[in-house]
This record gives sequence, C-alpha cells and structure tokens, in this order.
Amino acid sequence: MAIRRNKKQNDETLVDIVEVKESASDWVDSNQKTILGALLGLVLVVGGFLAYKQFVKAPKEKEAMNVMQTAQLQFEKDSFALALSNPGNGALGFLDIADQYGGTAAGNLANYYIGVSYLRLGKYDAAIDHLKSFSADGSVLPATKFGVIGDAFAEKNDLDNALSYYSKAASAVGNEFTSSMYLKKVGLLNEKNQNWSAAMTAYKQIKTKYPLSIDGNDIDKYISRVAAKM
Repeated sequence: MAIRRNKKQNDETLVDIVEVKESASDWVDSNQKTILGALLGLVLVVGGFLAYKQFVKAPKEKEAMNVMQTAQLQFEKDSFALALSNPGNGALGFLDIADQYGGTAAGNLANYYIGVSYLRLGKYDAAIDHLKSFSADGSVLPATKFGVIGDAFAEKNDLDNALSYYSKAASAVGNEFTSSMYLKKVGLLNEKNQNWSAAMTAYKQIKTKYPLSIDGNDIDKYISRVAAKM
C-alpha cells in the first residue's frame, strides 16, 4: 500500500512538472514576437553603445586632449588667468573645455586645473566647487584633490573643513609622499588650534609609517615641540 502511495505521489509530481514545462513552452510560443523584439532591442543597445564608444567618444576624447595642450602650457607658466579663459592662439581655456567636453576624461581633468588655478588666484569658493566636481581616480589624484580642497579651506581660515580634507588626503592612498605631507598639515593645523594631542598623533604617524619620507626626516623636532606644550 505504501509503495502504491509513493508511486501515486511520484506520478502527481511528474504531472505537475510536465504542466509547468508545457505552460512555460506555451508562454514562449505565444510571446515569441515580444521575446525576439526584446532581444533585438538589447543587441541594438549594446551595439549602439560600442559604436558610440568607438566612433564618437574615442575621437572626442582625443580631440579634447589636443585642445587642452595650450591651456596646460599657460598653467605650467603660472599664467592661471590665461589658462582659465584665454590661453592664446584661439585655443579654449580650461573653463570652456570643462563645459564643452564634460563627458570626457579631459573635461573632467579640466576641473582639477580650474580648481588649482582659482586657488592660486585667491578665488577659494570657486576652487572648492570645481575640485569637488573633479572625479579623481588612481594612486595620487584622490589625495591631491582632497589636499587642494583642504588648502582652499585653510586659505578661507575655515580650519575645521581644512582639517577634515587634509585627513582625507592623508588616508586616501598609502603613498609615502602625499600621506606624510598631509599628515604634517594635520599636525600643524592642530598646533594652531592648540590641540596638542591630535598634533602629536599626526606627527607620530609620520614617524612610524613614513620615517624615510621628506617630512619624516625632521619630524622629531615637531614631536619635541608639541611634547613641550602638552
């Protein structure tokens, strides 16, 4: 009797599975045009994206990098106002490049140049805005971005925000040069705020993690100076 019940249960299970498969097959048959249309649409989207990258975006990236060369030359000569809007020879400045080539790597990088240029020209709020718009990747750029924003806040005498961004810069990448440099700035600002404990923490991090860095070479004198005030 038990064997018969099991056989009946197995038969019912088999019927259920067959019904599910048949139902799915019927749905596919009745919606074949819809499925094919969706697949075709997917192919067109993927194909269109690849074509866009190859025939539109890639040439635009190259064009943008070429356009930016004149502005970069002015930037390297510390001619920041010219680099921003009138680098000469009819070339675009960084402001126009960021606007006209916003979807390219060059357009993104232009925001960094704009931020640094405004910082050097004393326009700190504009510098901060453009640096925040700059999307930083890689081993050094994130630290540099946060560090320059910190410089702009320091120039505005907004020490709390400056400290925040210097701390972000120091921890963005485990880079001996940038991390030690921004840790030192954290220490100096904390000294200015007479926060001796926080200053000591920053200096000791340099001594422990980056003793061979430029800032690590003479960090003992900063540690001694703070220790005398604690």
